[in-house]
Amino acid sequence: MTRYPMAALAGVLLAIAVTSRAVTLNPDGIEHPLLRLPFLFAPGAISGPAHDSAPAFSPDGDTVYFTRSNAAQSTIFVSHRRNGHWREATIAPFSGEWNDMEPAFAPDGSYLVFVSNRPATAGGGPIEGHFNGAVQKGGNLWRVDRRGDDWDVPTRLPDAVNPNTSTFAPSVAGDGSLWFMTTDEQSGKFRLFRSQYRDGHYLAAVPLPFSDGTSTDVDPAVAPDESFVVFGSGRTPKRGIDLFIAYRDGTGWSAPQSLEDVNGPGSDAEARLSPDLKTLYFSSDRIVPVAFPRNRRQAVQDSARMQGWDNGNYNIWAFPLAPLRLAHPPTGG
Repeated sequence: MTRYPMAALAGVLLAIAVTSRAVTLNPDGIEHPLLRLPFLFAPGAISGPAHDSAPAFSPDGDTVYFTRSNAAQSTIFVSHRRNGHWREATIAPFSGEWNDMEPAFAPDGSYLVFVSNRPATAGGGPIEGHFNGAVQKGGNLWRVDRRGDDWDVPTRLPDAVNPNTSTFAPSVAGDGSLWFMTTDEQSGKFRLFRSQYRDGHYLAAVPLPFSDGTSTDVDPAVAPDESFVVFGSGRTPKRGIDLFIAYRDGTGWSAPQSLEDVNGPGSDAEARLSPDLKTLYFSSDRIVPVAFPRNRRQAVQDSARMQGWDNGNYNIWAFPLAPLRLAHPPTGG
């Protein structure tokens, strides 16, 4: 893959921070106590020229599975952090044969849930979905168990969490309950659902009360104790898909609030939480503004960045989670 030259990346860091509140770079995705702007996660190794999204971190934070895709294909990749640096990503051992995407770790790291269009039954054809007014590549939720340093064979989860062929974006709670998105029967829009895991079984999924089908809601990232959830939505202020946060409020949920400190121009979605709940990761198609006229050195830097990642495809970004939660506290007990 094309790597972003690190010298050039260091050279544009200050200029980017000044020209755009929504764009700050951190070459290895390492948190910095003074960084309070979204920063690009691991450019070159993970965030690159393809459409990179939906990171799922192992409990120790040193392994990440994520989606790499374009209009024709989608594959789950894996990268490992060694000596503080993320290594070049490779195809995950359970992925590559079918369209796979959106991995989500169980909080204890014992299994992953991911989306695939692989046949639901042996010998069948790939799953086709029906959404956005068209027949498209579909998806169901599949589970793959960790077996030491390897992975078992993926198995399709039951119909309770696969109500149709357009089921995407899993998030696993601490008790095994599953959050995901699928289409609403009346409006056809995506909305968020939750299936309680009890006595080794998934109960029938129910929609979240703040996701009623009037707006498109996607990509839930729920805290292990289900005290809050970050998700993407097309609701007001309607700048495309933006990130919102909702808190458990007694037996119900607070009204979702827009994450104004994070949301930028374009689409911000595929929210994910770090295992220690210190960092929000998300996917965005934001690009670095370019000021004209420019000198030749700036043109070289801009071109190198464009070939590396800054091309309008999704990349993975990060933001410290604590300021967001302090800025948007729960509304009740």
